[in-house]
Amino acid sequence: MDWTTQLLSDLVSVDSVNPSLVAGAAGEGAIASLLARELRDIGLDVHVDEVQPGRPNVVGVLEGSRPGRSLMFCGHVDTVGVEGMARPFEPVIRDGRLYGRGAQDMKGGVAAMIAAARELARGGLPGGRLIVACVIDEEYESLGAEAVVRSWRADGAVVTEPTDLQIAVGHKGFAWVDVETFGRAAHGSRPREGRDAIARMGRVLVALERLDRELQARPPHAIMGTGSLHASIIRGGRELSSYPDRCSLQVERRTIAGEPESAAIDEVRAIVDALKREDPEFEADARAVFSRPPYELPASHALPSALRHAAAAAGRDCVVAGMTFWTDAAVLGLSGTPSVLFGPGGAGLHSTEEYVNLEEVAFCRDALARLAREWCGGSPPDVTRPSS
Repeated sequence: MDWTTQLLSDLVSVDSVNPSLVAGAAGEGAIASLLARELRDIGLDVHVDEVQPGRPNVVGVLEGSRPGRSLMFCGHVDTVGVEGMARPFEPVIRDGRLYGRGAQDMKGGVAAMIAAARELARGGLPGGRLIVACVIDEEYESLGAEAVVRSWRADGAVVTEPTDLQIAVGHKGFAWVDVETFGRAAHGSRPREGRDAIARMGRVLVALERLDRELQARPPHAIMGTGSLHASIIRGGRELSSYPDRCSLQVERRTIAGEPESAAIDEVRAIVDALKREDPEFEADARAVFSRPPYELPASHALPSALRHAAAAAGRDCVVAGMTFWTDAAVLGLSGTPSVLFGPGGAGLHSTEEYVNLEEVAFCRDALARLAREWCGGSPPDVTRPSS
């Protein structure tokens, strides 16, 4: 087994389920220890920053032989949960794929960027500085990326999320909204006394479905597509024989560039207000919970062209595109480090069977190493951003 595949296998073997998603989960402590050791072994100066108790970021730094530009490789090491998976932390290689939780999202990309740093450390970085950031919590609130940008900046960054080796220059944002409808508790045999909060939430759901159809019918953004929303979690009721006095709903809205930051909560509150006007007995409330903005790298930036040139030199023409999912690239980019996404593909994001294509992991490694040599050691190719 080659060094890169062995590292990936070791990473998948470590349980790093995000404890903010799954109560009592292992978190990133053990995988951070492994990563710190690997980065030290390949010759990087390692910084361990405890973002939350037992949940550290690990940042490795490789200095070039002369002044130059800086480049960051960034990847998250937390994963979603493993419910329904038989052996999530026992990596299996079959038909050129490595299976296991986190293999695609995104330990394959993390292995590629560390393996690229290893090649650069062995051969010598011709100039500038390479920063390798392994961060926590991307699957929940991106606390790791938020901590990194407080201490580290670079002239460009590659976030090695699974893009199927497309060079992504932007992606959607998201917003979470909580809705609550209110009823009146009563015995199920006494309809005149009861008010059904769950039935009232049904009216909200019908209006949200109508709004989602409208959003997806709008003209799409060039690389992000359209906005959308879905009902994620609903709770209500206490027992079969009682009218429920409360029902709660959690909604996720995916946002695109050009939409106002308050779009999600404004839309839901408009629905609630309309339902109140239709029925004086209708009681409900909506509140914004959390959001992250969409991100798009300016079209004139040199980084996508430099990465495409490096990928072509490594043997593949990689198109420039946009992604639908949100990533830490937005945190980096909006804090002053221009960022793109580029990572190996596979299948099974957040599902019960997840894998990454090993050939794409190896190619990603080679392209990243070439990019760093060109970007940090000299000027990138003098070309404009290519079309996709």
